[in-house]
Amino acid sequence: MSLEAGKKAPGFTLQDGDGEKTSFSGLKGNWVVLYFYPKDDTQGCTTEALDFSRLSGEFEKLNAVVLGLSPDSVASHEKFTKKHDLAVRLLSDPDHIALEKYGVWQMKKMYGREYMGVVRTTILINPAGKIVEIWEKVRVKNHAEHVLEKLREMV
Repeated sequence: MSLEAGKKAPGFTLQDGDGEKTSFSGLKGNWVVLYFYPKDDTQGCTTEALDFSRLSGEFEKLNAVVLGLSPDSVASHEKFTKKHDLAVRLLSDPDHIALEKYGVWQMKKMYGREYMGVVRTTILINPAGKIVEIWEKVRVKNHAEHVLEKLREMV
């Protein structure tokens, strides 16, 4: 990954599950938790989305916006959000624009085959738009809690 703590976070404008556009520039002044995940409605991705949703009120108290990004379509995000009553906003990046800017669209291997996909990553960005923490190759269990703990240390 080419990004590192202390650097300015790359900008983007993407649609969420309601078709509303979210621009990174419009989030300035807030802490931002960007979590990149491979696919809607898969076991690990659902657990991660539910955990961030469960803690969304705690993130809001700390002036933090939590955004999930994947290459899934707007319609897929809408269905996923409704099915699991998610409280986090999911952004659709089917053209891999933000995924590539953040370096999470990478070659992966599974069962001997290689393919391009999202490496599960979370990035914490301060209100000035600078990256303060990067979690790469995230293990889902207790991850949302770890991000919240780090945010509490920073605020």
